[in-house]
Amino acid sequence: MESVISPGLVISLIFVVIGIFIIAKGLVIVRQSEVMVIERLGSFNRVLESGVNIIIPFIERPRAIIMTRYVRLGDEYHPSSSFETRIDRRETVMDFPGQPVVTTDNVTVNINGALYYQIIDPRRAVYEVANMSQAVEVLAKTTLRSVVGKMELDKLFESRSEVNNAIQAEMEEAASKWGVKLTRVEVQDISMPEEVEEAMRLQMAAERKRRATVTEAEGEKSAAIAMAQGQRESAILNAEGDKESAILRAQGEQESIRLVLSAIGDTEDNKQTVIGYLLGQSYIKVLPNMAKEGERVFVPYESSALLGSMGMFRELAGSPEDIVRQSVKQDGLRGGMVASAGNS
Repeated sequence: MESVISPGLVISLIFVVIGIFIIAKGLVIVRQSEVMVIERLGSFNRVLESGVNIIIPFIERPRAIIMTRYVRLGDEYHPSSSFETRIDRRETVMDFPGQPVVTTDNVTVNINGALYYQIIDPRRAVYEVANMSQAVEVLAKTTLRSVVGKMELDKLFESRSEVNNAIQAEMEEAASKWGVKLTRVEVQDISMPEEVEEAMRLQMAAERKRRATVTEAEGEKSAAIAMAQGQRESAILNAEGDKESAILRAQGEQESIRLVLSAIGDTEDNKQTVIGYLLGQSYIKVLPNMAKEGERVFVPYESSALLGSMGMFRELAGSPEDIVRQSVKQDGLRGGMVASAGNS
């Protein structure tokens, strides 16, 4: 007995297959941090967020975006472009090849940079620019040339952060029209011609030598100043000591003369006798030093007269020290003061 398949069953099976196909084509699962731009009959309809979404097959379809990336093989960069229907909203890094840039002092350097960006408006990234990644790359290169071209070579090495901030500030306005947010721009490497590097090395060596010379000169200057200050303070202290010593000696001699005159009488002849005696003592103290400088010593006439006065003074009245001691004993003064007057 032959089984007969009814036309209704066949039609039902066809509708079931079509339904399954429509469901399979219309069911879209979007992963986290990804979006899809959906067009209906060629015009923008909506943006699918992460999760389970349903589209109408053959009527609605995702719009692809062109993404250009560089693959680094050794020292060379190879571009690779692809059409992607799923737009990644995460932060992306674009490491583009080095670019020749001329500074204000006419030095050509090769700068290798990296650009970090994020797609915040997928609709603009698809419809406002034909190739978003290429547009961002070209904008970064031209802005890099513009910013670096306004700087000297030495300033470029000293202020990389300023260069990065300037490039980012100039690119933000243009990139925002494409729905792209620039997070940061980094200058990775700066290559120079060999002759420029050699000149910079010589310059750095000369600068280090200059700094060493300046530091050594400053050290010698500080040492000389410190030594001069020490000598000045020492001379001041010695002068003050000599001054105080001279004052004390003068006071001692004054006290000795006063005591002697008070003992023998304060007359004009006694004054001359005491003064002659004191001068004779000074000559006697100097004579040993004078004898050291030669075999013969010539004593001035005044010295001989003074020495004679001293002998006469001793014969008549004794030494002034004895007279002072006797006067002090009679007045009842202490022996310590007498000794002080005799030593002076």
